[in-house]
Amino acid sequence: MEARSHLRNAAWRRALVCMLCMLAGVLALLLGASPVQAGVLTRADVAQRFPAPLIVGERDAELPVWPLFKQNATAVELAGYVFESVDLAPIPGFAGVPLDLLVAIDAKGTFTDVEVLSHHEPVFLEGLGEGPLRQFVQQYRGLSLKQNISIGGTSRVHIDGVAKATASVRIINQSVLAAALKVARARLGYGTGRDPGQISQVREDVYEPLDLGQLLRRGLVQYLRVSNRDVEQLFKGGDGAGLDAEVRTRPDGTFIELYVAMASVPSVGRNLLTEAGWRKLQSRLEPGEHALMVMSAGRYSVTGEDFVRGSVPDRILLRQDKLPIEMRDLDLDLKLAVPLETPNVTLFRVTSQAGLDPGAALDIALPVTRSKGIVYPERIVRELGLRYQLPAELLIRPEADARSWPAVWRQRRWELALLATGLLVLCAALGMQKRLVANDARLTWFRRSYLAFTVGFIGYYAQGQLSIVNITGALQALLARRSLTFMLFDPMTVVLWAFVLLSLLLWGRGTFCGWLCPFGAMQECVGKLARWLRVPQLRLRHAWFKHVKYVLLLTIVVSVFLPGQMTDKLVELEPFKTSITLGFARSWPYVVYAAAMLLASGVVYKFFCRYLCPFGAALALLGKIRLLNWIPRYAQCGTPCQTCRHRCDYQAIAPDGKVAYDECFQCMDCVAIYESDQKCALRIAGRKQVVIPIRSRT
Repeated sequence: MEARSHLRNAAWRRALVCMLCMLAGVLALLLGASPVQAGVLTRADVAQRFPAPLIVGERDAELPVWPLFKQNATAVELAGYVFESVDLAPIPGFAGVPLDLLVAIDAKGTFTDVEVLSHHEPVFLEGLGEGPLRQFVQQYRGLSLKQNISIGGTSRVHIDGVAKATASVRIINQSVLAAALKVARARLGYGTGRDPGQISQVREDVYEPLDLGQLLRRGLVQYLRVSNRDVEQLFKGGDGAGLDAEVRTRPDGTFIELYVAMASVPSVGRNLLTEAGWRKLQSRLEPGEHALMVMSAGRYSVTGEDFVRGSVPDRILLRQDKLPIEMRDLDLDLKLAVPLETPNVTLFRVTSQAGLDPGAALDIALPVTRSKGIVYPERIVRELGLRYQLPAELLIRPEADARSWPAVWRQRRWELALLATGLLVLCAALGMQKRLVANDARLTWFRRSYLAFTVGFIGYYAQGQLSIVNITGALQALLARRSLTFMLFDPMTVVLWAFVLLSLLLWGRGTFCGWLCPFGAMQECVGKLARWLRVPQLRLRHAWFKHVKYVLLLTIVVSVFLPGQMTDKLVELEPFKTSITLGFARSWPYVVYAAAMLLASGVVYKFFCRYLCPFGAALALLGKIRLLNWIPRYAQCGTPCQTCRHRCDYQAIAPDGKVAYDECFQCMDCVAIYESDQKCALRIAGRKQVVIPIRSRT
């Protein structure tokens, strides 16, 4: 017993050392073991794209951009900047991977070029092809950052979208504008050079009941009234003067009466809206998003007669530091809790990617348009405006060394807390397996509940489906000498990976494949349902079936080292993207394939996981470092008792009683048999012997 205890303590010490070394390696990779940025271009690549008379300067030491210069007589002038969007705005695409776009702006903030370097957008990888994508990005040329660039629209500067790719092109638009705005603010003097990654946060824990008068006095609601006479003054002396008949008949009549407020701030929104309205607004906003409430009366409407709910408004503009910020109608009809006679109440959403800083002043502009002429009317535009700024006590100022990815982690802190709680519960259950399996109903209830948590929260809500793409993406980044810091923008994946690496040391692949894989949990549900419906089950007897997944893994890994986009096609062997990430909203061949893999589990238990999953194969190989043979065994297991082997749905127990941990999904069924006087044949026969761990027999 003393020798056995010594061996057990030594195993735990080895496990602890291996865990610390593994975590250190992961952190070194994530925090920038490679000093190179995520971008792939070199100075020579940029010079090839921007030849003479332009001159490409050295890469900026502080900001990942290349300056462009041109010779003007004896002087060398700045012509603009070239950069990659993935270095400045790594916004995840529809497939969960940031797009990499080459962007070039001149010294005045005008786009001179936008080019797609790499992407993983499914709609452009199959179906539409890349032609529409490249035509889309060419529309940025000649547009200015000082303009209000939107996808679609009428009177604003707009670019045409791509049918059937609405989500993808909006992500591209956000990537281009967010990256370009960051460069413009830092190098072209826009917005005093502030890094939009370091912005203030609204304090959600501050609320004080206030009436309308107090809201107005504190500046939490801004008010503007403009008469017809005031509007005429805007056009005085120009071609637009004297074109409005209302000025002559009702000069003091109300053109617009306007109230503006940041409704997403608790001290503002909770006082302006009813309690039900405030809860409804909160449910529609994602972390980091803001809502601007506009309440108006008068002959001028901020939306207009042709306005489409849910779209970008033309008659009200939002700017910060002289740069436009896109906002979109939330399509919400909410009741006010204050006495305001304003028939028009509209709420606009500002996404987190727009770069709005709630701690800086907002400029709200109302463009007023008059037309002169009949055949080819001339449009004359003037603007009404007001300024809105939140007081400091409602804000959390950013730390000096704040970066983009820590902000993402802060925004998702409650999701991470729930995930951490779920992982701790799983650790406790697996660590106390004897108590868990002592009661069949308890084991069944716990397993079903946890798999529901895995599918619902980890899978669909938090989008935490680990995948072979995580491995191929890291390999491709390392081969291109890019930093792996982009992985930190997906905190759920990072936390899950850290836990899975630790669990591989203790239990092997089964912890993830059996408990934490959303698609695997869906397969198990299908398999259990099929058995309940008495669907005939098939057990594949040939051992070589289990080796197919290793062949697929090898093929995918080799493709990473080959040119082209073969890897993007091969990773589609996993149905995870179709079923979990995209929720089956994809072209029919992918949906049919994912559905077929699920249905196959109704005949061959967890068919895809056991025989085809390349990610499961990778975990099985990594699981070779497992330090513990945690499944208890009797000396008579396999010789002669075969109870566990015949009841193992995963066929992970050999005839000699040894457990193949590479194929074990940690369902605990064999442990429950081992601990049961009613299920274990050895206990029933009254021939219980001393437990001999597997590692002592191998």
